[in-house]
Amino acid sequence: MHPNDLKNLLQAIRDGGLSVEAGMERLRALPFEDVGVAMIDHHRELRQGAPEVIFGEGKSAAQIFTIVEKMAEKGSNVLVTRIAPEKVESLLAHFPDATYDTDARAFCLTQRPLEIATRGPVLVICAGTSDLPVAREAVVTARMLGNPVEELVDVGVAGLHRLFASAKKLRKAAVVIVVAGMEGALPSVIGGLVSVPVIAVPTSVGYGAAFGGVAALLGMLNSCAGGVTVVNIDNGFGAAYAATRINRIIS
Repeated sequence: MHPNDLKNLLQAIRDGGLSVEAGMERLRALPFEDVGVAMIDHHRELRQGAPEVIFGEGKSAAQIFTIVEKMAEKGSNVLVTRIAPEKVESLLAHFPDATYDTDARAFCLTQRPLEIATRGPVLVICAGTSDLPVAREAVVTARMLGNPVEELVDVGVAGLHRLFASAKKLRKAAVVIVVAGMEGALPSVIGGLVSVPVIAVPTSVGYGAAFGGVAALLGMLNSCAGGVTVVNIDNGFGAAYAATRINRIIS
């Protein structure tokens, strides 16, 4: 339930437009709803400022459909991350206004306008095209959480001059998310160029000694640039969520 929905409901009861019993019925699903395959946290938007996000990996198409349908009934905007293309077909057929980002593997259903209440754009920087799925997850998530988002793709340290050509975007950003695999050096470079928070996302991209992203993770954790924080391997979602909370802090 969105905070404005709760305010409107309470005002309707106060003003006599809605009976106490009818109001109680509408609130019955708070704070959560048991739908058999999940306990949907309808109260999360009131507590955290954003609806529950569905992690699609490991769930069946039927389970995801049930959860999305119940959330949609409450008027929520819905984001499903890590959902495979074959599991999204029934959702797109049932919700024709929804979208699916194939790179991010993310399903988005926007039922009400996104509230933009942030200090500025989140800039998502992707070191290489192979890192793009993780970067796109960050982009889609940040947008669904109400951030203006800009992107830079394929500007890794092997050709650093490509990054400097977009210096204007760096200067405009309120928060920067840097997604990189291999040795994970790009966040340190960005951290030395900007005065805003930098969130580093190591990816599992790389050759044998990259150890599935561990090398990039350790490189980012050992960054000599101040102001660089690190999320888990391939966690574009977590980076976007952290960036949103930072971006909502009004200076």
